Amino acid sequence: MAEIKELEIGKVNGQTWAETPAQIPPRQRNGVGMKKWKKVTLAVTGIVVFLALSIGGIVWSKRGVVTVQTGKVMREDLAQIVTANGEVKPVEQNQANVNANSFGKITEILVKEGDHVTKGELLMRTEDVQQEAGVEAQQAAVTTSQADLAAQEASVSSAKAALDTATANLAQAVAKLNQASDNYKRGQELFKDQLLSQQDFDQRLSDYRVAQTTKDSSQAQLGQSQAQYQQAIFNRDSAKAKVGQNKAQLLSYQNQLDQTVYNAPLDGIVTDLPVHLGENVVPGVQNTAGSLLYQISNLSIMTVEVKVDETDIPNVKLSQPADVLIDAYPNKTFKGHVSQIGESAVGRDTGTTSGTTSASSTTSTDEAKDFKVVVVLDDPPPGLRPGLSATAKITTATRQNTVAVPIQAVTVRMRRELEENQAGKVNAAAPVAVSAKDKEKGKEELQGIFLVNNGRAKFVQVESGIMGATDIEILKGLQPGDTIVTGSFSVLRTLKNNTKVNIDNTPAAPPAAAGS
Repeated sequence: MAEIKELEIGKVNGQTWAETPAQIPPRQRNGVGMKKWKKVTLAVTGIVVFLALSIGGIVWSKRGVVTVQTGKVMREDLAQIVTANGEVKPVEQNQANVNANSFGKITEILVKEGDHVTKGELLMRTEDVQQEAGVEAQQAAVTTSQADLAAQEASVSSAKAALDTATANLAQAVAKLNQASDNYKRGQELFKDQLLSQQDFDQRLSDYRVAQTTKDSSQAQLGQSQAQYQQAIFNRDSAKAKVGQNKAQLLSYQNQLDQTVYNAPLDGIVTDLPVHLGENVVPGVQNTAGSLLYQISNLSIMTVEVKVDETDIPNVKLSQPADVLIDAYPNKTFKGHVSQIGESAVGRDTGTTSGTTSASSTTSTDEAKDFKVVVVLDDPPPGLRPGLSATAKITTATRQNTVAVPIQAVTVRMRRELEENQAGKVNAAAPVAVSAKDKEKGKEELQGIFLVNNGRAKFVQVESGIMGATDIEILKGLQPGDTIVTGSFSVLRTLKNNTKVNIDNTPAAPPAAAGS
C-alpha cells in the first residue's frame, strides 16, 4: 500500500501553496523571522520622518523671512504732470451767444451755420408790427409836444415884452411923480408967500396926486406882468419837459423796434444756429428752445477748457506749458499754455459753481470738486471747431538729474509701530504709563521707504518732492545706488521694520488668456 503524506497549506506573496512538512522551511514552520510587508512599512516610515525633519529644519531656519521685490535708487529727469479732460472753445471774449430780445416769430434769417460775418452785419429779423406802430404813434406825440413848446416859447416872449413895457411905464410914472412932487412943493412955498394963486396951487396938487396914482397903477401893472412872465416860463418849461418825456418814450419804442433786428456782435463764424424761419422766440429764458438764436465765434485764438481735480489745482499756475491731445486729431500733440484758472469750484455732476445758492451748496458738498482751467493753443490747426473733446497735460514742475524711486515704494508707518519694531517687542508684563502727548506723537504717520541692508528691510524716513507718472523725487533720506523694496504691493502694506527678506525679482507671469 502506498504511503500517505500529510500536506500543509499556506500563502507566500499572495500565492497559495501546498507542501509536505518536509518541504516547509524550518524558520517558517516555527514562525521565526519578520514578514516582508513589515520591512517595507518600517522603511517608508523612516523616509517620511527624515523628510519631515529636513523640511522642518528648513522652515525653522527661514521663519520670519518675507519675499520681496527690489530696485535701485537712481537719478533721472522728472516732470510732474496734471492731466485733465475738457473741450475746445474760443476765447471767452471772442464768442457771443445772441438770445431773443422780444416775443414773436422769426420773419427773416439771412445766414446759415458756418458763414463768416462781420460786426454789425444784419443776420435775422423777427415780427415788428406792434413795435413799428408804437414808434409812429410816439413820433406824433413828440411832434405835438414840440408844437406846444413853440407856442409856449411865443407866450414867454410876449410876456417878456409886456413886462418890459410895464417896467418902462413904471419908470415914466415915477419920473412924472417926482416932477409933480417938486412942483407941488414949490407951489406950497409960493402960495404961503402969496406969490401963487389958489387955482395954480390946486392945479399943482392935482397933478401931484394924478402922478402918484399913475405910479401906483404902473407898479401894479409891473407886478402883474412879472407874474404873467413867470407863468409863461413855467408853461414853456413844462412843455419842454413834455417834449423830453415824449422823446424818451420814443427812444423806448424805437429800442423795442430795434430788438426785432439782430446783427453780428463781432467778426467771426456762425458756429450755432438752432432756430428756423417762422419759429417763435422767447426772451429772457436761458437754455429754452427759442431763447438762443445764434452763436458767433472768432476762431483766430482757440483754447481748451478743462476741469482739474481739486487735489491738483494748487500745483497749476499761469503760463505753465501744456501738451494738448484732441480726439479729432489722433497721434498729434499741440502745444499750449495756461491762461486762466478758476477761483470757484465746479461740481462734476451739475457743472455749476458750488455755493452759489443754499440749495446747490447742500447738494454739492459731498461730491468731488473740479476747477476750470483754460489752456490757450499756441498754434491751433486750421478748421479747429469748438466743442471737440480734448485732453490737456499740464507740466506743473520739472527736475533734472534728481534722485527718484518708484511711487509704489513709498509707504507710511506710524511712529509707535516703528519704535516697537526697533525695540524688538513690547514688554507686556510691565506696562509703562504713556502720556497723552506721547500717545498723540505715537500716532504720527511717517513717510518712508524700506531700505534693504544685510538681508533685512529697514524703514528709512524720506522727504519727497514732485511726482512723475511712475516715479517720485526723493529730497532726503536715500542715495543713488541704494537697494530698496519696490513690491509687491501686498507685501509693502504689511512689511515690518527690520524684517528678514528674500529677494525675488523674477518677472510675474502674464495672465492667462481668457478661455485657455
